[in-house]
Amino acid sequence: MSMNIIRTIGLLVIPLIFVSCVAHQRMAEDRHTQPNILFLFSDDQQHDAIRALGNKHIITPNLDRLIENGYAFRQTYCMGSNSGAVCGPSRAMLMTGRTLYRALSNGSYSTLPDVPLWPEIFRRSGYRTFVTGKWHNGRAAFRRSFTDGGAIFFGGMHSYDTGGHHEPRVRDFSQSGEYGDPPRIVKTFSSELFADATIQFLRSRKQAEPFFAYVSFTAPHDPHHAPQEYVDLYKDIEIPLPGNFMPQHPFDNGELKIRDELLAPFPRTPEVVREHLLQYYAMITHLDAQIGRIIAVLDELELRENTIIIFSSDHGLAVGQHGLLGKQNLYEHSMRAPLIFSGPGIPRGEASDAFAYLLDIHPTMCELAKLPIPSTVDGHSLVPVMRGQKESVRDSVVLMYKGFQQAIRNKRYKLIRYQVNSVETMQLFDLQEDPLEINNLIDEPSLKKVKADLLELMRTRVNKINESRP
Repeated sequence: MSMNIIRTIGLLVIPLIFVSCVAHQRMAEDRHTQPNILFLFSDDQQHDAIRALGNKHIITPNLDRLIENGYAFRQTYCMGSNSGAVCGPSRAMLMTGRTLYRALSNGSYSTLPDVPLWPEIFRRSGYRTFVTGKWHNGRAAFRRSFTDGGAIFFGGMHSYDTGGHHEPRVRDFSQSGEYGDPPRIVKTFSSELFADATIQFLRSRKQAEPFFAYVSFTAPHDPHHAPQEYVDLYKDIEIPLPGNFMPQHPFDNGELKIRDELLAPFPRTPEVVREHLLQYYAMITHLDAQIGRIIAVLDELELRENTIIIFSSDHGLAVGQHGLLGKQNLYEHSMRAPLIFSGPGIPRGEASDAFAYLLDIHPTMCELAKLPIPSTVDGHSLVPVMRGQKESVRDSVVLMYKGFQQAIRNKRYKLIRYQVNSVETMQLFDLQEDPLEINNLIDEPSLKKVKADLLELMRTRVNKINESRP
């Protein structure tokens, strides 16, 4: 492992500048003080692909610091998708704060409904709203949401044929909202490019205006080709196979040959999965270093004590688990995402297993900034959970994928139902005893009532979501 890189990462582990009790009291007394918001959003990052969340084989010092000095929601989910491009519907739910079909316009994630989006709300409340990186939800919603931006990537992923993350195609921010010119090619790795744009914004902004920065990284989405120096960090680390590694999925889930699943041969081999994991982890470590750079500038400009930092991802990824590579499934590894809050008014070093959806971030940010939550929002603010006023905001989560995969889980059990080519298959997992979802208990006689209760709950919840389609 390169000592120079280790030193570099060490330098980027920026210790949190704690807000004094006096400062907390001053901010609480001044109702007109609005916190800055820095929203850091990765792409395809597993919920536990952070060292502080239990993965001892990954290097993420800056995210570890956010967790150590912030609040983590360990059971956060993307509700699902009506498309193989799960990131599109996921981001639509994030922006609108609405459930799956209510977040889409005419079933499309590239056109959002005419409801208040959270950057739009902050913009109308006097914030400078900055964006960089991935935008996957149409130009009209983009225009009404942001006042500033840089290095905009309109699309789902960087192409394998045009340099991938190493040569991203991006556009400069247009004050007119028109983007007729072709994108420009930048020979800077995507995560570094988006961090550069964020840092430039932080340094150039007017000090009197509160800001909302939406930093939408495209890593660690494939192509899984990390900068070589970060790959080298893992040369002396033996990355184990996932505990639920399988050469192939045990049955047809309806999406075994979609794009993500074609990134490696069938059946999966330990060697190929380890190589994917190495590149995936290296991309996350490089992303972590860029987050460290951004936070360092916050500290340098003395913005930290009034800036709430949020880190999350649009969903997870299989990377060899259950014989799968992608996110077109309802297993925990693919539907869960990390969610971390850090900053003024946020408890430090705490975590919760309360169920959360990514669509809860919208109302949570509004409440943290003391802005009204729109009536169009379906999600729940997580602030009462962070403040210890509630243990949870829901007792179960329902998950959906393209109509032929449905799931429901409560605190202990999870039921998944597949309806593929007129064949119904069901799985029942005891997540308390089997968090990797290996042992299917669907035919266990002692769990007959559990199965029946979960099926009824799933039908009720899925019907409610389906009925909410505009």
